[in-house]
Amino acid sequence: MNIMEIKIVSTKENPLLKRKEVGFTITQGQKEKTPNRLDAKRAVANAVQVKESVVYIKHMKTLTGTNITNGSANIYQSVEQAQVVEPEHLKKRNNPEKPKEEAQT
Repeated sequence: MNIMEIKIVSTKENPLLKRKEVGFTITQGQKEKTPNRLDAKRAVANAVQVKESVVYIKHMKTLTGTNITNGSANIYQSVEQAQVVEPEHLKKRNNPEKPKEEAQT
């Protein structure tokens, strides 16, 4: 089980793009690995009390030799707005496709 603490360090409203831009810091346990993008997305959504579907992690970087990860995320007012604004590569990173089941013949 991952033991991680998240702290929102900055918040900026962007009314033109109908989103909130947040900076965050995640502190994971000493023996824990760096959280993956989906775990961070879930943690940010819980911290700001929104649905995961409107949160898009822009970037994350773990400080060398520490257990601290800094990152930024965009939180949209709606899923439709996120689909219009976010670049394609960030959409793919934040919403990975589920593995397709092999067709049985």
